[in-house]
Amino acid sequence: MAELPMRIDLVITELFVGGAERCLAQLAGGLAANGHAVRVASIASLPQRPQAGLVQALIDREIPVASANCDRYRDAWRAQRWLRRWFQQGRPDVVQTMLFHANTLGAFAAARSAVPRLVGGIRVAERSRWRRFAELRAVRRMDAVVCVSDSVRRFAETEFGSQLPLTKVIPNSIDLAAVDATAPADWTELGWPADAQVMLFVGRLHPQKGTDVLARALETLLERFSEMRCCLVGEGPQRAEWDAIAGRVGRDRVRLLGWRPDAIAWIKGCRLLVLPSRYEGMPNVVLEAMAAAKPVAVSLVEGVRELLGDATSQQSCPAGDVAAFETLVTEIWRDPILAGRLGGLNRQQASLHHSPRRMIEQYEQLYRSLQNGE
Repeated sequence: MAELPMRIDLVITELFVGGAERCLAQLAGGLAANGHAVRVASIASLPQRPQAGLVQALIDREIPVASANCDRYRDAWRAQRWLRRWFQQGRPDVVQTMLFHANTLGAFAAARSAVPRLVGGIRVAERSRWRRFAELRAVRRMDAVVCVSDSVRRFAETEFGSQLPLTKVIPNSIDLAAVDATAPADWTELGWPADAQVMLFVGRLHPQKGTDVLARALETLLERFSEMRCCLVGEGPQRAEWDAIAGRVGRDRVRLLGWRPDAIAWIKGCRLLVLPSRYEGMPNVVLEAMAAAKPVAVSLVEGVRELLGDATSQQSCPAGDVAAFETLVTEIWRDPILAGRLGGLNRQQASLHHSPRRMIEQYEQLYRSLQNGE
């Protein structure tokens, strides 16, 4: 006997383009394609163009998208009331929340709306006393929690102990066909040669992403390799510092592009992707570089070993260690044969373990098992 479609509500903190947000959009599209009634809610206001790509992709798939339009901490109670009404109107069989604010507000709203099954989503191993205090009270109300990596699962077990419900690890996924269909960026747009040799950073310009580590290593690396250029894609609180660095070093060697909707194109055009983060969950930009068959130089933080597999030791170093990061970049940069081999291994790893179909099936199986009381 065929199983009936489920009504599934997906709740996330915001829908600006990011790793968790891409995951939610992929999940929503896949579940809808499998016949389920899917709705999406953002606690924060919906982004406007040019950052509204994920929202538009959901709308194009005829997936309802709503927003609580709550953008400040003091809006928390209003967001919870809005979610409660939204759940009561849609009467979902399952609610999936992703990211801290969605987890905490969604859990309390679901409990007050008699939602049958609630699944949380922990995607970053961020250690914070007040976040732990709030999220602990949320996970107590959840039927299951999805962690993006084994590292994050271990973090959650340490943080929440016996209060943690059923835990399932479901990694990020990447659409290889979409990556393959994307043309590499044209470096001549920046006034650089078409064959520019670029070390690329993609992410928030923030200490969590280790942009200060990159800054401290940069001038040594640029002196060591005369052909090396550095490009950063992203915005954040360290933007002014990086503008000063680019002005001092010269924009023929360092460029800041700000936020871009076509990050994959810049990844495909680079020689090496770097991400010296201090903590992560499973860094999506690393998975994107792997799909593009690029080598990476990254910190050995949460999710990295699961992404890189057997090639981890040759592409990672301890977080916050500037000297180790310099050495790692140097070893990959000066050996094109090694870099090519690592890129090939990365592509193979992405293909084998991170398909969207596999991710969607795992979420669907979890929701069905909870609905059936298994």
